[in-house]
Amino acid sequence: MPRGGLGTRLRRVFADLTPLRSSADYRRLWFGNTVSWMGSQMTALAVSLQVFAITHSSFMVGLVGLCSLVPLVSFGLYGGAVADTFDRRKLGLFSASGAAVLSVVLAAAAFAHFHHVWLLYAIVAFQSVCFAMNSTARSSMVPRLLPAAQLPAANALNSLTSNLGLMVGPSLGGLIVGWWGYQAAYVVDVVAFSASLYAMLRLPAMLPQRSADAAGPRKRASVLEGLRFLATRPNLRMTFFADLSAMVLAQPRALFPAVAALWFGGGARTVGMLLAATAVGAVIGGTFSGWLGRVRRHGVAILVAVAAWGAAVASFGLTRELWIGLFFLAVAGAADSVSMVFRSTMLQAAVPDDMRGRLQGVFIVVVAGGPRLGDFLSGSAADLTSPAFTIPAGGLACVVVVTLLALRWPGFARYDALDPKP
Repeated sequence: MPRGGLGTRLRRVFADLTPLRSSADYRRLWFGNTVSWMGSQMTALAVSLQVFAITHSSFMVGLVGLCSLVPLVSFGLYGGAVADTFDRRKLGLFSASGAAVLSVVLAAAAFAHFHHVWLLYAIVAFQSVCFAMNSTARSSMVPRLLPAAQLPAANALNSLTSNLGLMVGPSLGGLIVGWWGYQAAYVVDVVAFSASLYAMLRLPAMLPQRSADAAGPRKRASVLEGLRFLATRPNLRMTFFADLSAMVLAQPRALFPAVAALWFGGGARTVGMLLAATAVGAVIGGTFSGWLGRVRRHGVAILVAVAAWGAAVASFGLTRELWIGLFFLAVAGAADSVSMVFRSTMLQAAVPDDMRGRLQGVFIVVVAGGPRLGDFLSGSAADLTSPAFTIPAGGLACVVVVTLLALRWPGFARYDALDPKP
């Protein structure tokens, strides 16, 4: 077989690297985000370990997540409005600098043996604020760096980075803390942020582009204006409805400890395998994502992917063999990565530039809050019934709801990437 033919076939199967080759700005942004995200995951684990070492309380460790979630949800919307008002490059630069300074404070406190849990909680909360601001700015800039045809490939690369960080970051963090202490993990995080800062410094100014009908002086972007825009755009609303149907109705994560013991006769190690399975599936999906760029019907792809998530979760709930359960969770993770790619692409391609920050803010709120609400719902339902009922029922409910949504708004299935309509 000719070498060129083999290369073409491989590019169609494996992750499309065209965005990295075609735009030096995007390449630096992607690399900086990859490195800094890995460092952030190391710090997240180190903070949890340090809180437990100070308090010896799992409840106090759980509060770390709450300290992270509340500012992330609260400032996700606000950060989007800021990203639609000011230079997104400066917002990304300032927020990344703030996160780096917070990691310096963590490292300094650890070196000084200043072990107080209130300081860790406060820093985690401020780190979430920086992340919310940085994420909305960074996501809003990508469509300005790449042509629309390359957005699916870029979002697949971003998804691959995110899931690799979730897999590798905590493992590296645990090793570094075990060998050299908490301060070493925090110092590595500070160094990792330098890649993100360098990428932001090399970008051009990125003021939001005003729509053609905008007149008069530039005014501060309003969160309510963004929500009103979303309320009148059925295709964009459907991306959020579809994701919520998966993350709220079919989120089995909170039941993994009970499932590991009751179904598989395992303990903490089994819980870790269950948690890792969806991330592994998402990484595999990202690795073999070359075909995503050839899909035009993004709405259909989202509906199928969300239904596949629900079906895989329901199948997981019906098995009592660990390896089969891990397989279905990996399938669910791969389906979720496909849904994430096309939902992100629709938000970037179908939204005017001066609205992208606010819609990305809504995206952050849904992505961060949906799974937590799903944890609460599945945990409550399992207490009233059982995991054996809750998990399959939740998966089937996801499939039914996303089918009903498709019937209610049939235009979503007709969404064409070549003619993106919000």
